[in-house]
Amino acid sequence: MAGRRAPRGVALAFFLVVATLTSAGAAGAASTANADRALDAALVRFTSEDGGPPGIAVMVQRGSEAALHTAGVADIATGRTITMADAMRLASVAKAFSGAAALALVGDGRLTLDTTVGAVRPDLPAAWKAITLAQLLQHTSGIPDFTDSKEFRAALVQSLQVAPPPVGLLSYVADDPLLFTPGSRYKYSNSDNVVIGLMVETTTGQSYADALGPLVYAPLGLAATSLPSTSELPSPYIHGYALEPPSPPDDASMVFSPGWAWASGGIVSTPADANTFVRAYVQGDETTPAMVAAQQKFRAGSSEPPGPGVNSAGLALFRYRTRCGTVYGHTGNTAGFTQFVAASRDGSRSTTVSVNAQITPRDDPTRFKVLRAIYTLAACAALA
Repeated sequence: MAGRRAPRGVALAFFLVVATLTSAGAAGAASTANADRALDAALVRFTSEDGGPPGIAVMVQRGSEAALHTAGVADIATGRTITMADAMRLASVAKAFSGAAALALVGDGRLTLDTTVGAVRPDLPAAWKAITLAQLLQHTSGIPDFTDSKEFRAALVQSLQVAPPPVGLLSYVADDPLLFTPGSRYKYSNSDNVVIGLMVETTTGQSYADALGPLVYAPLGLAATSLPSTSELPSPYIHGYALEPPSPPDDASMVFSPGWAWASGGIVSTPADANTFVRAYVQGDETTPAMVAAQQKFRAGSSEPPGPGVNSAGLALFRYRTRCGTVYGHTGNTAGFTQFVAASRDGSRSTTVSVNAQITPRDDPTRFKVLRAIYTLAACAALA
């Protein structure tokens, strides 16, 4: 009844609930702020160290709240800082786009995970004909990596700005035996995604670059992502640099045509679009719930370069178990750029890390160890 005083026990219980919620909210806000501060401090240290990259940008989105954390510069010549709308090369994160395109076609019934290479592309080597789409997506095909070929590397150096057609990329390993029986082992291979791109072309009747529009860009809401045919980057863009001498470092932003990587690494995007992509991709916005479940059956296998924590391989998706929780995504590196994109299982928490230098565990193990720690800090900030 109006004006009636609540019993003392009820009032006390209500007070305790409110106090607990207030305390939890304050603790959560403090945890989030601490995670952001730790990330910001690490970015400043990373770019300030002698020989460090010129710049780094980390997008963190928790729910509807998105923020860009940056240190250093997008362009040494002007001192301009990195923004969410700057173009950049996604490197091997492009493999997730070929995965999204393939799973979209599986979702609408034009392909299945058991569709074989020979059924769609009988022009490719006979040894590959029984390899399935699922094996290509999970890097268990056994097809050798064309980028490991000495002949490929020599051809690249001789013709940086003019790439062969995609089938030409595969020609460097077309006569090589399979590395193992398909499905029996995991081995990361750039060749897998080129084959996927060719299967997408045949299935859709469009070029792979054009097919990405209706299969991936439109469903996932991407407005600033493309697979260009030349090395030109749209302005404004993040300049990518080679960290080796001389000093200042050489600008490697447009050193070779994206056709030399194509479906395995040629995509150009922005921090904002990369973040939008990974949130939608991990949720499976381009395909069906059944395909998402199939995609997220993981086995031992690491992205290249490795992501944070313990890595496991799904279908064109990697799981990263970190000290702060689990995220899903992909990594990449190419001349001038190193990338990491990841999101929580429901896509509500996400992060992207973009560095304007190529940093790999093989060529710069000490600095890559620091970068991998930054990946963890970025994941922790997203999950805070």
